[in-house]
Amino acid sequence: MSRSTAQLFGLALALGLATTLQAQSAPAPAPDLSDPAVAHVAVTANSIDIDLAKFTLTRAQSADVRKFAQTMITDHTAVNEQAAALAKKLGVTPADNDVSRSLQAGASEARKTLEPSRGAAFDRGYMDREVAYHQAVLDAIDKVLIPTTENAELRKLLQDVRPAIVAHLEHAKQIRGGLGEGAGK
Repeated sequence: MSRSTAQLFGLALALGLATTLQAQSAPAPAPDLSDPAVAHVAVTANSIDIDLAKFTLTRAQSADVRKFAQTMITDHTAVNEQAAALAKKLGVTPADNDVSRSLQAGASEARKTLEPSRGAAFDRGYMDREVAYHQAVLDAIDKVLIPTTENAELRKLLQDVRPAIVAHLEHAKQIRGGLGEGAGK
């Protein structure tokens, strides 16, 4: 597995677990997932971000928000392609599971929340979601994934992918800050 493929797959896993952990009301241990379940979580997490970003392109008013959404489409499409190639290489067939179903339910709720919004209110709502989502990913990496990972190679991968999560979070915060106050903040 190449370093970039491993990093992208690790990012996809972190995104999936972070969303699930964010949705839980009480702290719980990270889910114990098989390789096929992990593959499905990765594909699901990326597909959700792609779908929401595509929807955002139909509604966003701000050029910065549209550009951010396009970046999410590009980045997550690349991750899904590489995750699929890795799963094939490893002989893993993605398997549906509680985590991926939870991700789908959360995505459905996020879209329902955004659908009534238009213009600047939509932009703020989408960027609020992206800030919260990336913060949840960072929290999951720092508080759950790195501390509980026993495999040194996986721990290093999580540590290596962390700066990209921080960069996306900071970019989302910067865009959100430029959108001003109002509904969605």
